[in-house]
Amino acid sequence: MNSYKQLQGQTLTSPIGALTKMSDLITSSAVALLIITRMGIPLGFGEKTIKQLCQEHGVDLKTLLLLLNSAVVENYRPSQEQIRSVHLDSLISYLSKSHSYFLDYRLPSIRQRLLSAISDCPQELAYVIRRFFDEYAEEVRKHMGYEDRVVFPYARKLAAGERDSHYSIAIFSRRHDQIELKITELKNLLIKYYPIQSGYELTTVLYDIFSIEMELASHNYIEDEIFTPHISYLEQQFAD
Repeated sequence: MNSYKQLQGQTLTSPIGALTKMSDLITSSAVALLIITRMGIPLGFGEKTIKQLCQEHGVDLKTLLLLLNSAVVENYRPSQEQIRSVHLDSLISYLSKSHSYFLDYRLPSIRQRLLSAISDCPQELAYVIRRFFDEYAEEVRKHMGYEDRVVFPYARKLAAGERDSHYSIAIFSRRHDQIELKITELKNLLIKYYPIQSGYELTTVLYDIFSIEMELASHNYIEDEIFTPHISYLEQQFAD
């Protein structure tokens, strides 16, 4: 099982298909909720299947099923055929919306609650925790900003038949560090060294940190196991 699936603790054992009812999927694995939101499928789908909702909202069915299965099905490994047939614009749109979710909503929200939770702790410790979080958030911003500015435009041009001889997806892979690891350090800092009597406010923030650790690992998995191999495949078409 992939590490982030162990973190999320909510996996399915059977692959998700086009005729799976979306409501059944969401009630079985809440992780799928973030995926369909980023793909532009709203709530209120009644008894409709994944295929019906994709047709209704103009979502590429193969790409959505690949993302869902990769995220929530235990021991699921996408095939080369699935990776090659992915709809690149849909995949990049999903990844870009994921970046916006982390940078514009998730991290600022956690920061606000974190500062409130540590307001009564010693000033020196509060400063260390705040600086640690802000440095981490900036690291995530730089990481995702590089993808938005450099990697995704490169991928789109490649798909359109234009190859940049000065860049390759291997460069991205080499610098694609696991950004979720630093948030683990913040989590450990609070667990091991926070000296003040903690209540629900701090433990709620800590729970959020556990959650975003899993979400970032899932995001990186999609980039490493679907996006990068697909771009490698496109690059090979030029070599052939």
